[in-house]
Amino acid sequence: MSLRSEKILALTGLDHQGKSKEELAILFRKALNSGMHGIGFSPYIEGQNPGDQITEDQIRRRMDIIAPYTQWIRSFSCTDGNELIPKVAHEYGLKTLVGAWLGDNADINRREIENLIKVANEGHVDIAAVGNEVMYRGDLTEEELLQFIYHVKGALPGIQVGYVDAYYEFEHRPKITEACDVILANCYPYWEGCQCDYSLVYMKDMYNKALRAGHGKKVIISETGWPSQGTGLHGAIPSDENFMKYFINTQKWSAEDNIDIFYFSSFDESWKVGAEGDVGAYWGIWDKDEKLKY
Repeated sequence: MSLRSEKILALTGLDHQGKSKEELAILFRKALNSGMHGIGFSPYIEGQNPGDQITEDQIRRRMDIIAPYTQWIRSFSCTDGNELIPKVAHEYGLKTLVGAWLGDNADINRREIENLIKVANEGHVDIAAVGNEVMYRGDLTEEELLQFIYHVKGALPGIQVGYVDAYYEFEHRPKITEACDVILANCYPYWEGCQCDYSLVYMKDMYNKALRAGHGKKVIISETGWPSQGTGLHGAIPSDENFMKYFINTQKWSAEDNIDIFYFSSFDESWKVGAEGDVGAYWGIWDKDEKLKY
């Protein structure tokens, strides 16, 4: 192999060309068994939607499945039972990136922030995430979001506080970037139509843009993943093979370059079809029935 070819492979990840689905599954299981830095925790079982009450029993059942494979759990909300996730995660010896979900409902926002602070004061928050893609959706103004971030920082002086959004928002919104102790960047080559073969180098570029925007602050990839089924987006094609390739490359990069990555997601969730189309239901490492896919 030429030096140029070796450099290209180093950028794009492992050479999966010619490998069968069965061979990829072996590599996938090896990467999974080696352990992830973190994973997004999917609490909603089949038939549930955000806003439905989730139980401690279902949290524990799913935590029991994924705990052997990760060091950190990311939760997305602090209401409707989601506020129990960090406590359960700590009981399993996992660290927690705990999110308060902010939207256009002022009452829900207030409860989310109050519960985030409460859960943190109980000792179950390792990193606090104030809002997820709020700027991307346009649910709040920048000033409103900043007020929430600084309020939580003032209430939790011993805990790192950040905000989660697409990597490019931290370039475009320096006041938010300045407010964050840590940059929580969502990096999805899939949603930008990138071919799977080039997705790792694309994600590295996303990460480096967030790193430059942060001017020395730590950057955590708070979400990344690839769907296993559904309708493609430009050059990005959902498939079992591409899912496994993307996961393997992501975990290899995370381990080799010490990049903190929260993989999205733990379990398939059917409710996401409404927001994302048919691919929305197929981002999990485990399927909706809690069975490992590969």
